[in-house]
Amino acid sequence: MSDGKGTTVLWRPTGPRELELVRASGWRKWPPRLPDQPIFYPVLNEEYAIKIARDWNVPASGAGYVTRFQFETDFLSRYPVRQVGGDTILELWVPAEELDEFNNHIVGQIEVIHEFGSTDRVG
Repeated sequence: MSDGKGTTVLWRPTGPRELELVRASGWRKWPPRLPDQPIFYPVLNEEYAIKIARDWNVPASGAGYVTRFQFETDFLSRYPVRQVGGDTILELWVPAEELDEFNNHIVGQIEVIHEFGSTDRVG
């Protein structure tokens, strides 16, 4: 996952509402969590992000998106990797109150790499 340049690739499955807030930020940060969302969960592999976007976000909101972003590798060490299922079901758990600081360590822009829903566009 590390690119050798001091950054690590992370993915985030998301629905249309969260994606609109990311777009409004200029593709630079994740929005604050809602009161019932105490943890922000970026994931460590694309396949897991696809599964969540397609199988959870689409039924819940009609569309699901997989985003990808680069993150400062050194800063990631404060968030232990959580295995929440099989060998490739890996997440980071970022407490909601730390999300502003987390956002400060995103390198470049957040990009949409897959879309699922009524159009089922991928890419």
